[in-house]
Formats: sequence, structure tokens, C-alpha cells
Amino acid sequence: MPGISRKTTIALVASASIALLATACTGQPDSGASDDASKETTVTFWHAWSAPSEVKAVKDLVAGFEKAHPNIHVQVVGNMTDDKMNQALRTGGAKAPDVISSFTTNSVGKFCSSGALVDLDPFFEKSGIDPRKTFPKAMNEYTRFEGNRCAVPLLGDAYGLYYNKTAFKKAGITAPPKTWSEFERDAEKLTIPQGDTYKQLGFMPNYHGWETTTEHYLGQFSPTYFDKDGKSNVAKDPAFEAAFKLQKKLVDALGGYRKLETYRSGLGDEWGPKHPFHTGQVAMQLDGEWRLGMALDAKPKFDIGVAPLPVPDDQADQYGKGYITGTIAGIAATSKKQNAAWELVKYMTTNTDAVVNFSNAIHNVPSTLAALKSPKLTYDPRFKTFLEIAANPDSTTAPASVNGGVYLTTIQQFGYDYESGKATDLKAGLKKTAAQIDTDIAQAK
Repeated sequence: MPGISRKTTIALVASASIALLATACTGQPDSGASDDASKETTVTFWHAWSAPSEVKAVKDLVAGFEKAHPNIHVQVVGNMTDDKMNQALRTGGAKAPDVISSFTTNSVGKFCSSGALVDLDPFFEKSGIDPRKTFPKAMNEYTRFEGNRCAVPLLGDAYGLYYNKTAFKKAGITAPPKTWSEFERDAEKLTIPQGDTYKQLGFMPNYHGWETTTEHYLGQFSPTYFDKDGKSNVAKDPAFEAAFKLQKKLVDALGGYRKLETYRSGLGDEWGPKHPFHTGQVAMQLDGEWRLGMALDAKPKFDIGVAPLPVPDDQADQYGKGYITGTIAGIAATSKKQNAAWELVKYMTTNTDAVVNFSNAIHNVPSTLAALKSPKLTYDPRFKTFLEIAANPDSTTAPASVNGGVYLTTIQQFGYDYESGKATDLKAGLKKTAAQIDTDIAQAK
């Protein structure tokens, strides 16, 4: 199912494994890409998709490329984990991939700094393509690290707010909340107590919830994770303190951490039909675009609404933004066929019809500005919300780091401690978190 492989826990495990990746040789157009892409050749493409419908979509995507480039044949290998990709990128060889596609944007910093994937800027320049005019701003950001564009977006994920329109009507709420104060009021109105638990919870705010991670919340606050010197900004940028305070205030307003955790422990899992939003046990849900299809497949007994996630009251003019992540593609530095590999990467990621068709099949957000506006996109009208979030220049992402998503894990861990009451001094906790992030990054270099 779309989005399953982007679960935060999987992404963080993958980031940790990438941190072990040894430095590979680099292969740039002026040093290693000497192959003639007009000659008969075969390139190997490894990807992570595994569901039958997704595998077929990749097959169709590649078939379109081979039709446009009859001299370049593509050997496709699916269901490849990041661990397997890392090993192959490190060792190379005849069976290693020329092109890879990973679900983990947290990998980009390590991929770029280690030289495992080549810098694609020279290829873009050679092809006359300006990435800044081709891809949404946030997607441009998560495919670069310290000036090195070693990856390119291949479909994306945008996060927004799902809401139970039937429950809204019963509570007298006429429109989805746009600001955080409206969101908090609505969450309380939608919460129906039942003894020491809930008949219906307006929103599950806990960081152990479904997609309610610190980084997804923080996306609405537009934080600056690192300063110009690469040091953690967690204790300096007021956006972090504001985000933690507002989340904790919502936890307390809806019954407190322990009561919410007790309720959460008895609810369905994130990927099954008994997800608490599907069943009506939770009235609002922070989630990605893939949730719409999954929720509709569950045949809920209410009307589903979709909107951007609310923003802090002092950023009301930026309502419509959201957190963005997605799949990335890149060319192996060990590949002896980098020019032919570039033709495949360029087609998959910049050909508007190819991106649109792949988006229609996978049900993820298109990753080019042109594809986001294409009349050939087919989708439920509610899906348009995610297209607009992806195209919004105020939408944010988590920046790449040399040690992958370790800094995000550190922030999330502090979030667990703060919401549960284990940590009570927010300013001191943020300073300690920032120091830990700086230490980890220094050790990874």
C-alpha cells in the first residue's frame, strides 16, 4: 500500500543503516560517465516497491522509457531494502544497480556525503533542466546536501488533515480549522468522554500516535533545524519551543498523556482497516495522501473531509502549507553506465506524462510542478488538497544530515519525554537535545 514503507520507524532504521555506508568512489560526467547513451546497452534499476499494483506501475513506467529509448534496456529488481542497496552501492560489480530508488529521504545526507550516489547537477545542466523550476521547493531541498544534488524526487508524500464531516456536523463545526487555536477548540468539541475513556476522541495528539511525529507537527511551524554553521537550532529557533508547548497543551486539554495512551493502546493499527479514523474512534487525523484511498477502502460510516493541517495563529497567512517527503532516485557512483542511467532517471522524474501516469497508478503526489498541474491526473477531488500542499512554496521538509535521520530521532525522543511529563523543563530539554544532535553529527563526520 502506498506510504507503508515510509513509516517513520522504518525510515529511521534505514537511516541508521546508511550511516554505516563506506565511502564509495564518485563518478561525475567529467570523470566517470564516459559511456555512450546512444549505443545498445542495459542498465539495472533497483526499487523498493513490492505490492502487485505498485510493481506493475513501475513495469509500465519502465516500458514507457524503453519505448522512448529503444537502445537502452532496463533490468528491474523490486522489493529491495535500503540495506541491500547500501551493500551493492558500496561494492559495485556487474550485478549492482546503476539506478536506485529509496523511500527514505533521511538517507540523502549520507548518500551525498559518502559519494555513494553521483552529483546530478552536472547532468541537469547538460540536459538544460533547471531543478528549481522543475520540482516543488521542499522536494528540491530534500534531494540536496551541502551543495550536492545526489538525488532527485520520484513522487512525493504530502501531509494534511483528515476529518470526520459527520462528526463535525454533530458538533456544530462548519469548516475545518485553519489555525492552531481553532484546531484545539475543535478537538475538544469533538471529544466525547465515556467513563474513564472516550466514546470518540477529537484528535490523538501523542507522538506515539499514527503519523503524529515531531517532524510532521514541526512542518507547520516552519522551523530552521540547523544554523549557517551546521549546528542544531533546536534550542534557538522559537518555532521548536512553540510546537512542543502547543502539542503538550493539547495533550493536557484532551485528558492527559496517560489517559490518551491507555485509549490509544486499545485502538487498531495504522495500516489495517481498523485504523481509529476509519472506525470513527478518532475524529481528526494528521496523515499523508495515501490515507484517503485506505480510508475509502475501509468503507467508513461517515463522510471524509480533507484539508491542510492548521498553522500556528501567528502564521495564519501561510495556511495551506504542509510537511513534504517522498521517494528519491539516484545514480550509483560505481556504475559504468552513468549517461544511460541518467536517461532513465531523467525520464522517470522529469517527463511530465511519465510522472503523471506513475502518480495515477501509485496514488502518491506527483513530483514536478508541471505534473501537479496536469489535466491528465486522475484522482478523487479531495486528493487535490495534497497536490496544492505539495506545490505550496511555504511547505516544509526535514533537511538532510550527514548521519541521516538520527537528529530527528533525538528530537522525537525528547518529545516522548516532554509530553509524558518525564521532562518538565522545556528550555533545558531543548538545549540538551541540541547538544546531543551536535555531538552525533560531529562523530559521524
